[in-house]
Amino acid sequence: MSEEMDRLDRVLDFVTRAERLKDTLRSGCTGQGARESVAAHGWSLCLLVLLLESDLEAVDVLHLLRLCLVHDLGEALGGDVPAIDQPPGTDKSARERADLRTLCIGLPEDVAARILALWEEYEAGETPEAVAAKGLDKIDTMLQHVTGRQDPDFDFGWNLGYGSDRTARTALLRALRRKVDLMTRARAQAAGQVPP
Repeated sequence: MSEEMDRLDRVLDFVTRAERLKDTLRSGCTGQGARESVAAHGWSLCLLVLLLESDLEAVDVLHLLRLCLVHDLGEALGGDVPAIDQPPGTDKSARERADLRTLCIGLPEDVAARILALWEEYEAGETPEAVAAKGLDKIDTMLQHVTGRQDPDFDFGWNLGYGSDRTARTALLRALRRKVDLMTRARAQAAGQVPP
């Protein structure tokens, strides 16, 4: 019984440390103008997966949800660095991998190994589930940019090139990208910007 309790204590400790994602802010804003948290982004990404479940061909949706849940866990320690603020040559992946490994210290070995393996699969972006996760992650970010109340100087045209390599991998991702690009152009024009 004590071994089981220790295992449960270790899992609960991890959850309380990962809870920092609720306060880790991203660059985009919500519809009410609050900065979006990493946790809110993860929820929105998982909701998008759930809504598209019947459209995700040849994808294990439960596995895809697992990838979506862990893809930003390392940001609980290192925070989010917006793509637009990442200098060329920055190894964001190495930083997030190190942060996730640190976060997983104390978890039962099998659980830590599973979390780390899911993150590595997401990062490699090769399985059908990882392709979908990476593409939908970009779609969700762009969608938040056009639906949220962004700062007056927000460059909506930036969305039009963002993540294009990830959103071109499947027919579903391309279709979603076209729709979000149309929304982006409309939002840019409403903000007085001339999109490229």
